[in-house]
Amino acid sequence: MADVFVYDHVRTPRGRGKKDGSLHEVPSVRLASRMLEALRDRNGLATEKVDDVVMGCVDAIGEAGGDIARAAIFEAGYATEAPGLQINRFCASGLDAINFGTAKIAQGADDIVIAGGVESMSRIGIGMQGGAWFMDPSVNIPSYFMPQGISADLIATKYGFSRDDVDAYAVESQKRAAHSWEKGYFDKSVVPVKDINGLTILDRDEHMRPGTDMQALASLNASFGMMAEMGGFGAVAIQAHPEIESVNHVHHAGNSSGIVDGAGLVLLGSKRGGKTMGLEPRAKIRAFANIGSDPALMLTGPVDVTEKLLKRAKMKIEDIDLFELNEAFASVVLRFQQAFDIPSDKINVNGGAIAMGHPLGATGAMILGTVLDELERRDLNTALVTLCIGAGMGTATIIERV
Repeated sequence: MADVFVYDHVRTPRGRGKKDGSLHEVPSVRLASRMLEALRDRNGLATEKVDDVVMGCVDAIGEAGGDIARAAIFEAGYATEAPGLQINRFCASGLDAINFGTAKIAQGADDIVIAGGVESMSRIGIGMQGGAWFMDPSVNIPSYFMPQGISADLIATKYGFSRDDVDAYAVESQKRAAHSWEKGYFDKSVVPVKDINGLTILDRDEHMRPGTDMQALASLNASFGMMAEMGGFGAVAIQAHPEIESVNHVHHAGNSSGIVDGAGLVLLGSKRGGKTMGLEPRAKIRAFANIGSDPALMLTGPVDVTEKLLKRAKMKIEDIDLFELNEAFASVVLRFQQAFDIPSDKINVNGGAIAMGHPLGATGAMILGTVLDELERRDLNTALVTLCIGAGMGTATIIERV
């Protein structure tokens, strides 16, 4: 199998996923096409030689539906020879788009693939696409369906994380994100979003609250207790995990991922493809994996898939220099650290989705790019990128600098 290299990556800043967010006026296709334009212009791409464009988009409906990757190709002015594909594995869609492109290149079908994702959560609300998992009792009863926030609280209860634990993690995420922006760590990869007149709409993640402290978070009520009681989801959680007498509700908006708009893309290629385009590789995709996990806990998939991936790659946890785990909820990261005894100075070192937000289909590509930049800045070699996923799954990828 051919080696697959990362040649470049870009992302938008994340805009608040509300009608007053700065990116609300920008449809998903424009967010995606802006990133295609940036990759083309930064790297001098001959777009007729792009073998595929693969984009994750979770709520691919309405203006974001109908194969948004191909639509973005047209708007970006790429050659019509470049095809497009939209995929959905919930929150890991952006990373799985990269893995999908990697597999195609590795087995020789393609030489150059652009992969990542996009989501405009201010324009198309979360869950708008619907689906049997949400709506069909023959599916959601055996899968112990419950809102993700209740699963996050179940994780905190089962593994012993208090309200102070999750709040302290959230405060640290905000501090790290603010520090990274202040020091310019994101500058070379974040591409400002501009309007049709060329005026900048947004050039910085706007969901952040760098002044957040423990006192401010303590004033917030837990978000999912009433939902668990009134909707019967607390009983579902206990039925799935009868060792739990009751669920301790500790999550709220301040220690959960933010709803935001954004897009991120990664330029992948074989050695031959990079040479043809005159590109220098920055990293190699060493291995990737997916797994199904406990659907009630739902968000512990990163633990399971990391165990699977390390075994497949013949690596140990000590071989990984940095970890990037999407901060869907604070307990997700705390459980991952607990499972592998990972120190806090090796995981999400630039902050994460609690501070900057989680644009569902794009996040996987964004965090892979973030950790690659950080490997280069610290002169380290290897990183593992992973995300938890709705319905109980995990996706993970190992990259290695070259």
